[in-house]
Amino acid sequence: MNKKNITVLGSTGSIGVQSLDVAEKAGYGVTALTANTDVKKLEEQIRRFLPRFAALRDENAAADLAVRVADLPTKILAGEEGVCECAAAEGADVAIDAIVGLAGLRPALAAVGARKDLALANKEALVAGGPILLNAVKTNGVKLLPVDSEHSAIFQCLQGAPTNRAVKKLILTASGGPFFGKTREDLQHVTAADALRHPT
Repeated sequence: MNKKNITVLGSTGSIGVQSLDVAEKAGYGVTALTANTDVKKLEEQIRRFLPRFAALRDENAAADLAVRVADLPTKILAGEEGVCECAAAEGADVAIDAIVGLAGLRPALAAVGARKDLALANKEALVAGGPILLNAVKTNGVKLLPVDSEHSAIFQCLQGAPTNRAVKKLILTASGGPFFGKTREDLQHVTAADALRHPT
């Protein structure tokens, strides 16, 4: 089996860091990394994974990074265009989009447009551009893989389900929510009002 290569968009955040840890344990290669402004952490990741490309959305931070890693062959890109170039970089099989908020939509579209499977941890990209992104996934014949907790849990539950049976309803509760740490007995008499008291 050929070694898989990934791009991690938003590599310095929690999901990006965890993705790189998993990739390293699985023996995956890293083609590109991107971040917003965290020069120090991205430099550490570049030195650890030696990607072909890296980008910082903040152009001043990218200029600083380029100086810091001038001893390495990694090409440093800047701005939103640089992030999108990393998303579409040749050599990656999968792009993991862990960029927070609407800023993750254009890079997601760039990855899909370059025929990369998209592991999406960014719910906002689907909320803001769902029809556009889903159409691009279909047009380019790539996979859309949910990575973040709740939507990945639903995706995993549906794997192997008979295709001739439609799922009529899925109920998704918030992660832990107001019932986190409660026992089965504590949950015997909860109400809708209790469920709506989420501690966010």
